[in-house]
Amino acid sequence: MTFGERVLALRTEKGMTQDELALAVGYKSRSTIAKIESGERDPHQSMIAAIAKALDTTPAYLMGWEESEQSPDKDKNLSKIPYTEEGTVLVPLIGKVAAGYSCHAEDNISEYIRTDGSSLKTGYDYFWLEVKGDSMEPELHEKDLVLVQEQSELDAECYAVVTVDNEDGLVKQVQIDNTKITLKSINPYYPPRVFEKQDMNRIKIVGRVIEIKRRLV
Repeated sequence: MTFGERVLALRTEKGMTQDELALAVGYKSRSTIAKIESGERDPHQSMIAAIAKALDTTPAYLMGWEESEQSPDKDKNLSKIPYTEEGTVLVPLIGKVAAGYSCHAEDNISEYIRTDGSSLKTGYDYFWLEVKGDSMEPELHEKDLVLVQEQSELDAECYAVVTVDNEDGLVKQVQIDNTKITLKSINPYYPPRVFEKQDMNRIKIVGRVIEIKRRLV
């Protein structure tokens, strides 16, 4: 059985409608649940956890892990399982963020990093990104990892990942008001980049940084 088929079977067994399951996992309509059950959409990590909780099961069961315990092909399936142990989630470390490029494309994922599931909110996708350069020194060092909550809008000044035109993604302190977007570097060697009026359209917000991890190299 696929992930979607397991969700459909358990939901039907519990007498839940798609609307009821959507509400239980924090979605406003059943369309997302319908796409998951039909196989049109792959669920992200936090969604899998929320669906498992709503259906009173485990993420491992929904992903087919428990059924493959005795399978000779078990090792081939492990890379598809985002859960490692209770309370933790394997979140992808991506190679780069670029305008128009899917962060979660298979060939853009270099590894998976064990992450505290309690820091992840239902309804969002997440990824880790490696910091490049020294523009955010001393707060962020090169090769530090930042956990990014994907979202297209920011409601306050914060560290965030953005793209400018067709450049790769940047980790900056982002300040937005009605007339301009300012990308600030912590390192004083790099002056702020200010985008006003029409130039604001050159900026794409990829997501907000919610955690920083110093990688030992």
